[in-house]
Amino acid sequence: MNIIFLGPPGAGKGTQAQLLTKELGIPQISTGDMLRKAMREGTKTGLEAKRYVESGGLVPDEVVIAIVRERLAEDDCKNGYMLDGFPRTVPQAEELAKFAHIDVAVDLDLPDDVIVHRLSGRRVCPGCNATYHISQLGGSDKCPNCGETLIQRKDDSEETIRNRLKVYQEQTAPLVDYYKGKGILRVVPCTGTVEENFALVKKALEA
Repeated sequence: MNIIFLGPPGAGKGTQAQLLTKELGIPQISTGDMLRKAMREGTKTGLEAKRYVESGGLVPDEVVIAIVRERLAEDDCKNGYMLDGFPRTVPQAEELAKFAHIDVAVDLDLPDDVIVHRLSGRRVCPGCNATYHISQLGGSDKCPNCGETLIQRKDDSEETIRNRLKVYQEQTAPLVDYYKGKGILRVVPCTGTVEENFALVKKALEA
């Protein structure tokens, strides 16, 4: 089964994809991982991507698409895969359709206010890299694991999160309509626990 995960930042795409990897035995493929792998291995498109990354620019669609094509041709994708973070736009989806058959697009749906609460409440330990939500800490700012003072990442500020959500709505949300039009969209509300959400994802795939 070839699956695409859609959904705003903070909806839990990476977490659900990791759980599904264990359940189905198919690889989770993220754009970031693909780019890093191609650059590390020095493939033709990897070297091209590296040129953009090192100059601080965005990697163009045609380079990202070429790297996706290379990755999906590898042996571990023969029995299926999950795409996490690609496609991000309708033009990317249209290019993907030229060389890959997608069975289902799972849209993890979550209200913006819930996402802001979830991400802005995230705290990270600079000592042991553990991650917590302020709701778990009982008002403390110390890491329960090693005692270091927890920090909030800059990209977890409310202003940054709302800007990321705005970009998502403008660029990526149209993919929901695109895959709905293809008849392969499955919308999964993700307001429950990780386990509850995973049960809904599996139910959507079975349907």
